[in-house]
Amino acid sequence: MRRLLLFSALVVAGCSKGPQADLQYISKARSLGAEWALVNEQASAGKLTQTYTQTMREALRQNLRTASSSLTQPNSDYSREIHALIAEPDNAAPAALRAHAGKLKQIEDSLESA
Repeated sequence: MRRLLLFSALVVAGCSKGPQADLQYISKARSLGAEWALVNEQASAGKLTQTYTQTMREALRQNLRTASSSLTQPNSDYSREIHALIAEPDNAAPAALRAHAGKLKQIEDSLESA
């Protein structure tokens, strides 16, 4: 009986890992990608200073790295998408950044409906 309870507890604990546990990091990365796109859009329109733009890009990239390193499934589609977002150049086209954010949104939506 004790072994059965221990096994059941391990199974339940194992269920808390994986894509559902990563949902918060996927959402965070999606939001950061969209924010980065907005920063680049405003910067290219001359509405932001170079110092502000550089500081924001560094902060966004660091937060993306943090979200990526927190994932429980580092070989997943969403992990690869986050890495692709991190690999974008600082001055990436807003459309490219929004494309990554859009893919992450699709993954996020599918996990939320599961």
